[in-house]
Amino acid sequence: MVSVENRWAGVGARVLSHAASLRMTAFYAVALVTVAVTLAQLGAGTRDVVVSQMSTNLHNLAHGHLSTLIGSAFVSDGDNIVAWLPCLVCLLALGELIWRGRGLLLTFAVGHVGATLLVAIWLTFAVEAGWLPVSVTRATDVGVSYGAVCVLGALTASIPSRWRTIWVGWWLGVAVAVALSADFTAIGHVLALLLGMGLSFRLPSLARWTPLHVGLFIVAVAFVYFVLSGPSVMGLIGGLTGTLFGLFASPELRTYNKSRMPLQQNAFVPAAARSY
Repeated sequence: MVSVENRWAGVGARVLSHAASLRMTAFYAVALVTVAVTLAQLGAGTRDVVVSQMSTNLHNLAHGHLSTLIGSAFVSDGDNIVAWLPCLVCLLALGELIWRGRGLLLTFAVGHVGATLLVAIWLTFAVEAGWLPVSVTRATDVGVSYGAVCVLGALTASIPSRWRTIWVGWWLGVAVAVALSADFTAIGHVLALLLGMGLSFRLPSLARWTPLHVGLFIVAVAFVYFVLSGPSVMGLIGGLTGTLFGLFASPELRTYNKSRMPLQQNAFVPAAARSY
């Protein structure tokens, strides 16, 4: 009985220790809930005005509203925060457990701000070239998706090396396939994913995966896949195609094939040609 009680006490202590180290995740979750509840109470009209003012579109950025680069990360273009916030918390919690609060903040900011600015540059060129209508300059662009996708991409260095190329292939396949048939937000997701993957090798990596890490990881992967692809079949097809490329590009697979090649060659040497 004592050993069981000690075991549960140890589990409780570890849970409290992890919870205490997730200050950045907790702060952001509380901020998102506070903003969502406040806008819901103010009404749809006020909410639409806030979303318009906080959008990181070309119109706002061109008029010097750089505060939107921060404010847009706290405003959601929808009222279903209860459905996705727990999943986002799992993703951010996993990142904060690995990189601590400062690393998580850096990663999320690189994805949110970096992808936004890159998309803005591309949209400016596309509008000037006549590829896109001028109306796109006032499009709504708020939410957490760029930062979230970047956080997922930054997990790349923590993925075991034998699975890493498959991981990269899957996510690039999903993101690119969706971007080919969607709007500029999908292109921003591709850029955020690439930024996260590039940043991952500058951040601490996870040496040992615990059940807690695995649980958070499963929810985070499902969440980001839905953010990128939703119910789109193109995302699944792109992911499977990217997985095949990642599988054939895997160093472990190439090493395995090379190690088998001499045995296969020897197996077909005629008996008369062998030396005894």
